[in-house]
Amino acid sequence: MLSFCTFVLFFLSLSGLLHAKSSHGDSVLVVVEEVHKKDYSIFFDGLKEQGYELTFRAPKDEKPVVSEHDVPSFAHIIILASESKNFAKDITPQSLVELLSGGTNLILALSTKQTALSSLAAEFSLILPPPSTPLVSFFPERKDPPTVIPISAPASSLILSPKLAPVWFSGAAHALGNNPFLVPILRAPTESFAADTDSGADALVDATEKGGEGFWAGSQLSVATGFQALGGARVTWVGGVDLFSDKFAKKEVSKGVKSGNTQFARDVAAWTFQESLVLRIDSTTHHLVNTTTPPEQYTTNDNIVYSAHISRFNPSKSTWEPYSGIKDMQLEFTMLDPHIRTALLPVPGSPGKYSVTFRAPDRHGVFKFVIDYKRKGWTHLHSSTTVALVPPRHDGYPRFLSAAWPYYAGAISTSVGFFLFSAAWLAGESREKKAKAKAQ
Repeated sequence: MLSFCTFVLFFLSLSGLLHAKSSHGDSVLVVVEEVHKKDYSIFFDGLKEQGYELTFRAPKDEKPVVSEHDVPSFAHIIILASESKNFAKDITPQSLVELLSGGTNLILALSTKQTALSSLAAEFSLILPPPSTPLVSFFPERKDPPTVIPISAPASSLILSPKLAPVWFSGAAHALGNNPFLVPILRAPTESFAADTDSGADALVDATEKGGEGFWAGSQLSVATGFQALGGARVTWVGGVDLFSDKFAKKEVSKGVKSGNTQFARDVAAWTFQESLVLRIDSTTHHLVNTTTPPEQYTTNDNIVYSAHISRFNPSKSTWEPYSGIKDMQLEFTMLDPHIRTALLPVPGSPGKYSVTFRAPDRHGVFKFVIDYKRKGWTHLHSSTTVALVPPRHDGYPRFLSAAWPYYAGAISTSVGFFLFSAAWLAGESREKKAKAKAQ
């Protein structure tokens, strides 16, 4: 009986791992040509095993609609129709931006050709090379064409799995602008470059002489880049649909070693669909030291305690769990500009709780407790609470100030001196009157 119960618990735990859920929803719209759907069966089957509900639609089909009455119909959208120049009316660069603003997560595959997605990429500070200039690399030496490149994953990455096998790539790379919301996922190899391979060696030499205008090379290029909006929605740009294909998933990078494309696609989907690196602020509290309830207003120089409770989404259990792993979060007490900026550190023994005690500045006005935590790959955390800071009441000031003792001593000594002078003056006048009376 015990062994049977153990088997049941093991099965349930295993099924929970296999059916990891998104914190945002499980409905996925896949825009792909019907004839190419079978080319990505490994990727699609993996998403279904994770518990996602996939709905397929051709690029020019009008149903199912991506949104209805300005409400997104799907939690996530994948567009693998990179070669399509025309899409249905509800799939435009503007509509995709609106979907992202509404919380829909996107995976978008680019092409070496000029498409509608190419113009949209510029809005996200992605700089694409000229059309028909795929990423090319002649190293390492291999039998494959120079446009089919094995790319090693970064040694340390928050998004990708550790010790990920090299990933096969074929398509267009892109350079990254200065947008702080961009999240590099996979860089191009150092020895690679973007150029038209049909133009010959002379064209490559001319491109190098033009510098940045005509020659795109090295790790300044990226083949997979994420973008996280302020609202929490995520979009991932991939330089080519072949990254998700069965052909590259089954292709070996060396004898007996399969590529990391399958796991790479799973990691990218997990991050984009808000399974991994997802945080939220559950609640915030503030009060005076030695109290538990927030006052209607604070007084200058009060000792204030501010606390925040933060949790992280666990996809294997589909639950939010307290998270105390943030070590570099700050709290700002601001009125136009921060008057106080201090570290908001986790409280030992209280999972998910972060707290700090500070003294209010000696300036009254309307202040805000502000948390603005932004780290690449992680969910942006933002919280703002408005409070009033007032000067003390007329009876709230201390009767005596230690710093004013010199003034107290001066006033007391002046009063005592005046009293002694008055007494001496009066006593002298009385003696003169007595002396005059005796003389008469």
